[in-house]
Amino acid sequence: MKIAAGSRLLFIGDSITDAGRARPVGEGLFEALGKGYVNLVSGMLGAACPERKIRVVNMGTSGNTVRDLKARWKTDVLDLKPDWLAIMIGINDVWRQFDCPLQTEIHVGLKEYEATLNELVSRTQPALKGLVLMTPFFIESSRADAMRARMDEYGAAVKKVAKARGALCVDTQAAFNAYLKHAHSASLAWDRVHPNVIGHTILARAFLKSVGLDA
Repeated sequence: MKIAAGSRLLFIGDSITDAGRARPVGEGLFEALGKGYVNLVSGMLGAACPERKIRVVNMGTSGNTVRDLKARWKTDVLDLKPDWLAIMIGINDVWRQFDCPLQTEIHVGLKEYEATLNELVSRTQPALKGLVLMTPFFIESSRADAMRARMDEYGAAVKKVAKARGALCVDTQAAFNAYLKHAHSASLAWDRVHPNVIGHTILARAFLKSVGLDA
């Protein structure tokens, strides 16, 4: 397993990461890590390798785009001094282009998205022991769907940044695609975005596999 003993692992992202986590910092008792994949990751790490005492922190915020991450990066990432950082952002960057098509000022285009993600990574990576970039996803099997097609473009940007920076990359869309060969997207998420416990477990397993833990 790639995460060393005593490491602080911080997750940052949007509502999928947030999942009802505690404020101001998602850490502590009584579902402080939220009810999503971050909590599942923490549970599996604790159960599988308790001797490593890996400290998990959740700094996801519902509704965020990569612009929002940039605005809170110092307080929510740099000041917390993580050893490992996991970033999953992009769903709202794409979604707002579809559910709020006339509000173009809140749209985050692909070039801005990639450039901002790359900037945040470059600011942070020198102080990290490990970095995991997770692609955004849309729980839809048809690549012809307009939002799925756009999300794939943003996912490709994440993979590009990860490759350039030597970071681990979790292809969350691929993880969901494997499930969708056997069941409809409605069995994971009513809106094809916010997953139920099965969907969050898919995310958790994909993350854990990337860091060398078979769960």
